[in-house]
Amino acid sequence: MAKAFGIVTSTPRRIHVAGLQDYRSAAAFSFLGRYRVIDFPISNLSNSGIDNIQVYLNKQPRSLTEHLGTGRNYNINSKRGRLQLLYHSQTGTNELYNTDVSGFLDNMDYIQRMSPDYVVIEPCYMIYAQDYDELLERHIESGADITMLYHKVDNAKDHFLSCRVVSLDKDKHITSLTENRCNAKENNIFMDSYVMKKDLFIDLVRKTYDFSSTYSIAQMISVLCTEGKLDIRGIAHHGFFAAINDLNAYYEANMDLLDISMAEELFSPDWPIYTRTSDSCPTQIFEGAEVKRSMISNGCLIEGTVENSVIGRGVVIRRGAVVRNSVLLAYCTIGEGVNLNNEIVDKWASITHTMKLEGEPGKPGYVKRSDVL
Repeated sequence: MAKAFGIVTSTPRRIHVAGLQDYRSAAAFSFLGRYRVIDFPISNLSNSGIDNIQVYLNKQPRSLTEHLGTGRNYNINSKRGRLQLLYHSQTGTNELYNTDVSGFLDNMDYIQRMSPDYVVIEPCYMIYAQDYDELLERHIESGADITMLYHKVDNAKDHFLSCRVVSLDKDKHITSLTENRCNAKENNIFMDSYVMKKDLFIDLVRKTYDFSSTYSIAQMISVLCTEGKLDIRGIAHHGFFAAINDLNAYYEANMDLLDISMAEELFSPDWPIYTRTSDSCPTQIFEGAEVKRSMISNGCLIEGTVENSVIGRGVVIRRGAVVRNSVLLAYCTIGEGVNLNNEIVDKWASITHTMKLEGEPGKPGYVKRSDVL
């Protein structure tokens, strides 16, 4: 029996990806043409031998619910494991009350019934690979109350703006957990990931709510760090890491993985990323078309030029069209002679009359879902 069960949290209230999040939660964002962002945390848990996984849903749940289904695509042992989709009530009068803690309290019965002694908590909006079985063993050996995962970055001044950062002493004890104030280039970004005993987690949820009904688990741990009442330690993550916390971060994460060396940090034959499969015809690249350094999904029809771009399933790019440095979600149509550069085009959009769209460097343009331009 696994030593831990997994929790994938709902989209935090501090995260807002303009445009894309109007139609689905951050967990349901299409990524690299064929995945959803939720596939990465669930695959991490599944590959780590954790077969009982709870996924918390709040706003815009339909797209995510349809994608996850019963969870059979994630190699979860059907005899001893289960993927549970858990909802929590929304407080329409004030967004402040929509915290991870409110979701946990709404579903506390399901948490208490879990038989493993430990819980692994992951965010739904971050992309990375992590062996949680190894992390759990290190947590148990250390004797820590809580182990938190962090990633050291050198671009914290202008990235990870809504994330938190951790400070550590020489023994890797976490001394503070604060918001990223963008005042240092190098910083330790907290990956919203925890390992702790189930009983401690339940106690922490209740203590957080008693302290403030608007607080999240992370905010409560920030308080506990200053009090020094718990042994809270950090472990560094290595490899590819992206936090999809705004539109530019989403764009950059897709673009970064067109670099094969970065893609190899995330994708490994012995660490598969599972997703819901879609049967369709192979992509057709017609005579006269040109495709360079791009990731093309199945079912596309390409007659024009595609360069340094991510193309989702079933996209049509007509003759004479040029798509550069762009992310096109599924079933878009790019008409003849249209020129796109630094753009994100949402599902089912059709660009046939507007002949040129070009986003600014560091600020990609966005075309709405099902829009006609």
